[in-house]
Order: sequence, then structure tokens, then C-alpha cells
Amino acid sequence: MNNVKSLNKWANAHTYLPLDLLRMGLGVFLFMKGVYFVSNTQYLVDLLSPIDRFDKFGGGMFLVHYIAPAHLIGGILIFFGLLTRWAIIAQLPILFCAVIINFMGHMHQQNLLLAILTLGLCIFFAIYGGGKNSADYYFKMEK
Repeated sequence: MNNVKSLNKWANAHTYLPLDLLRMGLGVFLFMKGVYFVSNTQYLVDLLSPIDRFDKFGGGMFLVHYIAPAHLIGGILIFFGLLTRWAIIAQLPILFCAVIINFMGHMHQQNLLLAILTLGLCIFFAIYGGGKNSADYYFKMEK
């Protein structure tokens, strides 16, 4: 009976661990996407080509220089749980556009599914926050 109580206490103290691991996985995924976009800039330009048809002011090149650093820096911040909501808010326009671009140009079902899943996770963590095992929580409790 004592073992059950101690296991129950441990489980109650660590219930946030799966959500924190999911947040950390999202951060690693976004960071890796940023690394991929930096190393394969032409792929990112090709992904954004449907927008260039409607863009008369050269905003496509601005997007190329916004998306990769936002994923790199945002992925690191999300992984550590530092300024989590702000980092995710910076990701939301990119992910909304990632979903929309699939309908404007050639449909990539795998990219669409990945963008929708990532967008859903980002919306969840924008509401939920960094979690119990994050730098945000640590600094909040340090006060």
C-alpha cells in the first residue's frame, strides 16, 4: 500500500513531463526546419513562389529572411521554455501561411499535414504556456 501511495505522489508531481517533452520536441522540430531552410534557401524560395505571383513589392525575399531566423531562434526559445508564448506568436503567421500556400500552389499533402499539426501544437502551447519544467516557470517561481 505504501508503494502505491509513493507511486501516486510521483505521478502527480510529474504529470507535466509529457507536455514538456512535447514542447521540447516542437522546439527541436522548428529549429531543425530553420537549419534546413538556411542550408536550402532555394527550397524555401520555391515554396514561397505562389506568393510571388501576387506580390508586387518584393515581400517574398523579406519572408525568406524572416522564416529561417524565426524558426531558429523560436525553436531554441520554445525548447528551453523561455518566452514561450512570444516565440510561438512569432511562429503563428509562418504556420498559417504554410497551410495557405499548400492550397495556392502545388498541393504537398505531407507538408500540409505537418503544417497543420505544427500549427495546432503552437496554438495549444500559446494558450497553455511553457509548462512546469520551463525557464518561464523557473523565473516566475524565483521571485
